[in-house]
Amino acid sequence: MTMVAPIVAPVFGALLLRFTSWRGVFSVLAVIGLLITLAVIAMEETIEQRSKGSILESLGRLGVVAKNPRLMVLLLTFSLMAIPIMSFISSSSYIFVNQFGLSEQVYSYYFAANAVFMVIGPLLYMRLTRLINPISLITVSYVIACFSGLLIVTIGSQSPMLFALSLLPATFAGSVTRPPTSNLMLEQQKGDTGAVVSVMSFTFTIFASIGMMLISLDWANRVRVMGLMYVVFAFVSLVIWSLIYKKSFVQKVSLE
Repeated sequence: MTMVAPIVAPVFGALLLRFTSWRGVFSVLAVIGLLITLAVIAMEETIEQRSKGSILESLGRLGVVAKNPRLMVLLLTFSLMAIPIMSFISSSSYIFVNQFGLSEQVYSYYFAANAVFMVIGPLLYMRLTRLINPISLITVSYVIACFSGLLIVTIGSQSPMLFALSLLPATFAGSVTRPPTSNLMLEQQKGDTGAVVSVMSFTFTIFASIGMMLISLDWANRVRVMGLMYVVFAFVSLVIWSLIYKKSFVQKVSLE
């Protein structure tokens, strides 16, 4: 559902705008939030061994996780790409509607098409690993993201279709590597899965916020700026990854 939501949400939102204003969209979100709250209250916990520690003890585990150098170097490397990814998500409506002059409905189709490749990537991961090992797959994904960024810089501003097509390789490459990168990070810390996931989500959000802030500046051409962000951060990630992928803590997990 996490992968399907980005496809359905913009199309559904654009349809809502035909019958209501942006305020009405938030009213619908409020109703959905209420329904989710009721569902959470009614949900029965299925975990067999529940933690009996206090909230402070749980927060303390975050500090333990943050002190793991192997995890943190991987986390920082893999989180860098959140900057260009979120720059697209946060500015895509301005680019397609304001810069290219598309309607909100047509924009939703472009956004949904890009989101489809977010879903396809993880589904094809197991098939791709029959041809290429996860370590090499991550390396190739950064190369593809660099190439995609160059396409965005050179031809992305010419039309909405060229912009969308230029972005697809980076979207697909990023989604394909989500399973192996997540697995690599989770395997670095035994017994603190919840804390690891929390630190991963927090770090990704911080880097994503940086991307959103950078793209929101008063640029003359956001498309080219976004393309440069993909090139720069994919290249930096590739360099760091090239320095660490031969380390024993990476190779051990990849061979299991």
